Amino acid sequence: MSATAARGLGGRIVAFFEMIKVAHTLFALPFALGATFLAAGGLPKPPLLGKIVLAVLLARTAAMSMNRLVDRRIDAENPRTRDRALPAGLLSPRFVLGTVIVSASAFIATAVWIGPLPFALSPIALTVVLGYSYTKRITSLCHFALGAALGLAPVGAWVAVRGTLELAPWLLGAAVMFWTAGFDILYSALDLEFDRAHGLHSIPVRLGLRGALRLAAGLHLAMVGLLAWLAVELELGNIFIGTVAAVAVALVFEHRLVQPEDLRRVNRAFFAWNVVISLSLLVAMMIEGWARGSAVG
Repeated sequence: MSATAARGLGGRIVAFFEMIKVAHTLFALPFALGATFLAAGGLPKPPLLGKIVLAVLLARTAAMSMNRLVDRRIDAENPRTRDRALPAGLLSPRFVLGTVIVSASAFIATAVWIGPLPFALSPIALTVVLGYSYTKRITSLCHFALGAALGLAPVGAWVAVRGTLELAPWLLGAAVMFWTAGFDILYSALDLEFDRAHGLHSIPVRLGLRGALRLAAGLHLAMVGLLAWLAVELELGNIFIGTVAAVAVALVFEHRLVQPEDLRRVNRAFFAWNVVISLSLLVAMMIEGWARGSAVG
């Protein structure tokens, strides 16, 4: 292989990983892992843990690829997104469509591998994560569709471990949904004028910047409330409760970074603070999971 071809291949690989936003895996995956520790009462069996991680990564790859494919023409017109892989011609629509098909098929196969109930629920999960890409064309509630897609990760992980649907994973999934919808509203504020001009739907378009920021804050308050409910439901200890309190403080700082008259720090609020939140909760859930297992044992 020539050096030119190698650079070309390397560039396409980089473009692919940039397209699916690998770093943003730190939003959903920690909650799926945390749910497995809570459900299993400690470290799940490594083969099952590997299957759960694989399922989350496959579902996310399918969802991100679908989103970029569906939005490629919109992205080409938006100055903020026109350098993405598809508008820039770094990847072809056929390749991205193939990625969606392969990832979705492999996700279903992984669900079969895990068990009957995960397999039965896998089409519902795929419908949500793939359908999100169309919602901004029809409703300002699109942020909640994205939240539901991420919120299904801990629910699916719990089902994979327990083989049953219980209240606890739904509380955690709802907390993730409200958290995601809140920070997606903050992020979509960057595209307010573009979305308004092109007839796209979002909470900032519907409520304006100030109304959207207030709603995002309310959703994050609801997230904290749901996590507190989860602590009561599972009788979690001071480590989890303390972490939830710290998350509440972090969310306050996140919202202080974003003001209607100054959106320059949205990206910092969107990524840095949310990674801190998800990883902190993961550590707390791992510790509490081990504590629950020890108490039962």
